[in-house]
Amino acid sequence: MSRNDLNNHQEANSRRMELIRAAAKLFRDQGYERTTVRDLGNAVGLQSGSLFYHFRTKEEILVAVMALGITATTEQLALTLAAANDTRSKLAALFHVHLHSLLGDNQAALEVMLYEWRSVSDSAKPGLIVLRDRYEALWQGVLDEAAAEGLIKQDTHLLRRTLLGSLHWTVQWYRNNGELSVAQLAELMLALTLQTR
Repeated sequence: MSRNDLNNHQEANSRRMELIRAAAKLFRDQGYERTTVRDLGNAVGLQSGSLFYHFRTKEEILVAVMALGITATTEQLALTLAAANDTRSKLAALFHVHLHSLLGDNQAALEVMLYEWRSVSDSAKPGLIVLRDRYEALWQGVLDEAAAEGLIKQDTHLLRRTLLGSLHWTVQWYRNNGELSVAQLAELMLALTLQTR
């Protein structure tokens, strides 16, 4: 690949990522169905027809938004778990990474994943389910380890679903200017989960 081709490729990737991030905010704020291709183009300074240089369909943009949110969070969690020294630290990582992602940089993309799932066609869902399952497998591994050490209750499958449901709901009520920081909220939710001895 020539230097010129490489520059063009990098510019296209950068433009594509800009579009995904803009789409995440629009889909979250307006809803996927109500967001037009023109809205998407205007958000990044492109003619609506030019979007299809990067994506074939509007749904492909939706899937890219969802994939970005879950993949970025999975990568961050995997790195944090690899650096943890013990099981309690791994448990803490689950809460901290999830909440910092959900209430921080990836908030729009993850909210779209949570609330626009019905807009994804059946043919596009399997790839996203693989990404979701990969993330949840990291959770399951840590919860199983914690249960084996007596840190949490034994029904880890139900606990995983309950915890993730509770964490996801924080987007409805958490306020950045409220009494708790995201880190404090993560620690409080971890404390609720741990077995008292």
